[in-house]
Amino acid sequence: MDKKALVEAALFVSEKPLSLEKLLSIATISEDEVKQIILKLKEELEKKDRAIDLVETPEGYELRLKPEYRDAVAGLAPFSDLSHGMMRTLAIVAVKQPIKQSLIVKYQGNKTYGYVVNLENKGLIKTEKSGRTKLITTTEGFEKYFGKSASEMKKFLKEKIEEK
Repeated sequence: MDKKALVEAALFVSEKPLSLEKLLSIATISEDEVKQIILKLKEELEKKDRAIDLVETPEGYELRLKPEYRDAVAGLAPFSDLSHGMMRTLAIVAVKQPIKQSLIVKYQGNKTYGYVVNLENKGLIKTEKSGRTKLITTTEGFEKYFGKSASEMKKFLKEKIEEK
């Protein structure tokens, strides 16, 4: 079995970044060999005719779409069905987290309750009981879907809201 192809396959199917240790255990090769494979893959993917990047995050390595291709294929993404209201709710949570649901309701009205349920079902936010309301924060699923942390997404979400 081709070790480079195996590492690439692992990165492709993984839902989260893979640590160097995890890649070592999957490919059963030395650390130096894995590092060489990562460098080779990175070089290949950096070519102009490729839409994917190999990115090193604090959690490990992952394959991501290059930014210039995101908008063109965004409708194919699993969460492309986010309504304007859901995007507004996400933007508020990303900017103000942790935030009370009751405060979002003051900003957006009673439709917020439905948005929160849908966003939680999609794994983009999590809620926890806080008195008579809920405290809301973004999740790893949020960061994974958008390919950026909540703080990096503040600007992106604000721009998306202004477009609609």
